[in-house]
Amino acid sequence: MWLPDSVFMEQPGYLYLTPFIKWRCGWHTRRVNLHVLQSLLLGLLIAIALIAGVARRLSVSYPIVLVMAGLLASFLPVVPDIPLSPSLVFLVFLPPLLFAAAWQTSWTEFKYNIISISSLAIGLVFFTATGVAIAAHYFLPEFDWRIGFLLGAVVSPTDAVAATSIARKIGMPKRIVDILEGESLLNDATGLLALEFGVDMLLRGSAPTLSEGLLRLLWLFAGGVGAGLLCGKVVVWFESYIDDGPVEIAVSFIVAYGSYLTGEAVHASGVIAVVVCGLFMSRKSATFFSPGVRLQITAVWDAAEFLLNGMVFLLLGMQIQPVLNGIRGLTHVQAVLYGLSFAAVLIALRLLWCFPMAGITYGLRHRFQHQPDPKPSARSIFVIGWTGMRGVVALAAANSLPYQLADGRPFHQRNMIIFLTFCVILVTLVLQGLSLPALLRVLRLQNLPTSECDEGEARRILIRSAVGYLTTARESDDVSLHHAYDDLLHQYEHRLESIQDCGPGVPAQDLHARSMQTILAETYRTERQELIALRDQGRVDESVYRTLERELDLDESRLQSST
Repeated sequence: MWLPDSVFMEQPGYLYLTPFIKWRCGWHTRRVNLHVLQSLLLGLLIAIALIAGVARRLSVSYPIVLVMAGLLASFLPVVPDIPLSPSLVFLVFLPPLLFAAAWQTSWTEFKYNIISISSLAIGLVFFTATGVAIAAHYFLPEFDWRIGFLLGAVVSPTDAVAATSIARKIGMPKRIVDILEGESLLNDATGLLALEFGVDMLLRGSAPTLSEGLLRLLWLFAGGVGAGLLCGKVVVWFESYIDDGPVEIAVSFIVAYGSYLTGEAVHASGVIAVVVCGLFMSRKSATFFSPGVRLQITAVWDAAEFLLNGMVFLLLGMQIQPVLNGIRGLTHVQAVLYGLSFAAVLIALRLLWCFPMAGITYGLRHRFQHQPDPKPSARSIFVIGWTGMRGVVALAAANSLPYQLADGRPFHQRNMIIFLTFCVILVTLVLQGLSLPALLRVLRLQNLPTSECDEGEARRILIRSAVGYLTTARESDDVSLHHAYDDLLHQYEHRLESIQDCGPGVPAQDLHARSMQTILAETYRTERQELIALRDQGRVDESVYRTLERELDLDESRLQSST
């Protein structure tokens, strides 16, 4: 069975997802049948698993290693050219990845940092586009201010996945991580709005007025928030009537895509819609997910998020050949110099925005939100300014630019914009991402243990409430059950004593707690060996074995999470 010749053909308002893979075998290409396509997909999945496994053994964020691996693989003649279509990015990869990122984002922290997040997600996007518009014609040939603004709009959004993955992996301070996560969740919407303005200026020759821009921005956010909340409320109502793991897992994927498409259908921001829906459902999930369903859905989404992330970053690195093929009239050395110069301008613009705006946002937070936080240090501001990784959204935006101008003339700078965008992605993702651990050590910025203190205090409150309930219930219940209550009270009191305080020093009961964990681990191992022996001897059937195995898995995972 042969596939059509079209290569992710796209027209305005239409999407053709008929894959056609080109092999670089001399001068010719050959069409790929479904068996080869299956083999290609299997090869990508194997590469993702192996490369990510190696990255984690090396304690390096796996998106960085996947991009570098894709970059190296793209120069091998046996590796095919796989186009990363804008529609594939925006309609297939982006909605579930944004939904997963929003689900894991703390609404409390997001709301607490909303002023700082807005200054980066809205103000910095348009500052970047304007700054590039001013600076572009000084070092880029044939770039006027309109094309410069378009280029700045393309590269203004940071990557949500890269920011979260890299920042958490290297132990960046939680406050900085929260701000970077919030920025990357929202600035896709404002970046695409800036791109819309840039395309209008390029094709129509007129810029939107200030009032038109503000109204469009307002509807982009208001419509997206409304669409996301509507989808979230409908799903929460539906979830209250079902308690079935596979069904609820399917619904979670449907709502990720559905909220995005709903936002786009009302000409608002699909990005904002899916982020708001994810934040809302994450907040409400404690009321409509049963414990069993929550365990299932978390496991499935963890795997799906990993595979989608891996596919995106691996394919992102493999785009170097199509990008280089689009550059004409420049040597590779000249092209690299242009790319590095533009990346340096972009980094400088971000730092130039972050330092003065940090003081302004601090004043606004202190005045209007009455937040008692100290003024941010220059070190933390520099880290936020340095951590502006770009990703697949920027490349998809660049590839979505028109091929022709309004008068029918070809848009010659399109290929250069795509090349410069790819250079920025490589510099910010690989160079800045790899330099962050050393930068944090030099600046002596460590993840403060406030969350651990909060966790310890929360555990104490929960256990004390349980002890209070057991004590009261014991007095009013049947005497024959007192032994059971006493046993449970003893367990909870022991857990209360074993909670470790945060801060320097080791509490006296810590050694006892670690000994108990070691004893329990060996006990679970003995139970598991005996269970395997019972199954191998035929003394229990497979269903009984799976039930008991799951109980042991839950007990052991709970023990591991407490260590």
